Amino acid sequence: MRGLSFRLAAYAVCIEGGRVLLARSVSVEGGSVWTLPGGRVEHGEDPFDAVVREVAEETGCDAVVERLLGVDSRVIPAAERTVPGGPEHQNVGVFYLARITGGRLRPEPNGETAESVWTPVPEVAGLCRSSLVDVGLALARTLPATGHVDPVPVGGLIRH
Repeated sequence: MRGLSFRLAAYAVCIEGGRVLLARSVSVEGGSVWTLPGGRVEHGEDPFDAVVREVAEETGCDAVVERLLGVDSRVIPAAERTVPGGPEHQNVGVFYLARITGGRLRPEPNGETAESVWTPVPEVAGLCRSSLVDVGLALARTLPATGHVDPVPVGGLIRH
């Protein structure tokens, strides 16, 4: 594929007492969307370590990985990217079930995460959110042996 950008990312699905930990990501343009704590795996970094680092950076909390949930791969067409003029983009996300063991929720210093909130799972459907949230919750709910769930259709409250 010509002109395809690529990103490897790791995401934490933290579920406790019927609530999931979500992070509100704010774009440069001022819009916001709810997503899972997580992000880009640095060059040479293990996704297992990246997810713990990302949770700490974005939420202020310490996390322990409990299990691998699965992998999601999606291609975002150039026309649907939040950054206009960019090429088609493939995001490969590694999802982990993680448990928060300490720390205190706070905004990400000098980052895109404005706040992190424990959200009752039934309320997630009413939020403007990344499709990554639905993928992570589906993986945690069904624990597929393949580590794969069907893609989540984007539209309405669900974004790339």
